[in-house]
Amino acid sequence: MSAFLYTAVDQGGKRRKGLLDAASAAEARAQLRARALLPLSVEATRARPGVRTSLFRHKLSLRRLTLITRQLATLIGASVRIDDALRIVADQQSASRDASFLLNLRSAVQDGQSLADALDSEPASFNAAYRASVRAGERAGRLSDVMNQLADHIEAQSRNRQSIQLALIYPCLLAVVSIGVILALLGFVVPDIVRVFTARGADLPALTRYLIAASDALQRYGPAAAAAALPVVLASAALMRRPGPRAIWHRVVATGRVTRGLVQRVNAAQFTGTLAMLLQSGVPLADALRAAVGTVSNLHLRSRIATMTREVEDGAALSSAARKADIFSPMLVAMVASGEAGGTLGASLDRAAADQSRELKAAVATLVALVEPGVLLVMGGIVMLLVLAILMPIMQLNSLVG
Repeated sequence: MSAFLYTAVDQGGKRRKGLLDAASAAEARAQLRARALLPLSVEATRARPGVRTSLFRHKLSLRRLTLITRQLATLIGASVRIDDALRIVADQQSASRDASFLLNLRSAVQDGQSLADALDSEPASFNAAYRASVRAGERAGRLSDVMNQLADHIEAQSRNRQSIQLALIYPCLLAVVSIGVILALLGFVVPDIVRVFTARGADLPALTRYLIAASDALQRYGPAAAAAALPVVLASAALMRRPGPRAIWHRVVATGRVTRGLVQRVNAAQFTGTLAMLLQSGVPLADALRAAVGTVSNLHLRSRIATMTREVEDGAALSSAARKADIFSPMLVAMVASGEAGGTLGASLDRAAADQSRELKAAVATLVALVEPGVLLVMGGIVMLLVLAILMPIMQLNSLVG
């Protein structure tokens, strides 16, 4: 069975578009005719082998992935077969691409694949940790419980990411607006003021002369500098996509004095939460570590955790390997050791992940509390200097006239 996008005309001559599930294009056309629709085009949504690349893959958003996971957990918990659950969830999607995405997964399940194997063909939407959890849930017969845990985990990820983004929006917006105001003053206001001062022949203060020089430089070299900066920015972005330069940059931010604490907290919270979810889903520790490594975004920290994973596979305790990695807080290492000693590693990691998330929110709140007044002071100081540079010669002219 496959998903087909169709365009057809009803008996009233109205054009209709939709999605249906059929074994072939011929069967899809037959279904349309049975509905009194004249098929104009019927196209399979599944790409031909070798044609579909990561560039054209449809990726589910975190919000959509959470909702779909929760719906599947509810249906599977109600003893609905997996292929029927996928069809029901697909019918509830408002976007045709999401519906066809799910119907293609259903087709793979109907062809004899397990749900985890079907998800392997869509790594853009389902990461390694997600697929490993589903595979463990299928093997243990606890797929519904695992899907609910996955939904909770994805929701927590989405909340953490959204809180960081929302916290940084205001300082960034403030900086952009302030820079725009400064450039507008230098480019449009200052030249008019300069013409007045030049016509008067007044002896200008040093601050005003510096302002005039900055305005002249902006007018003369600003467009050329912007044109030269654009290819530099594009080249830098392209360079950062290469593994070598990106690894160097990740090492700098992961070990830098200013950025180290925040970067390690973000990645530790992500890794710990994923590992806890996998262990509670019944995934063996070695497999859970290998899957959780892929969720660490910083390449330097990922390599350290990969080394820790190899040590655990060689027989070392997770707590000792984590202590040796020197990227986790002492409290986290202590909780891991306590979980290992008591046989409750999954639950201990879950509590540690919650603590890491709280620490991350506190660190972000502190950072924003420092950045906001810092941006205001810097930009306000620059604007004050501009205003003083304009007002000082005006006051001199007034004193001369008086």
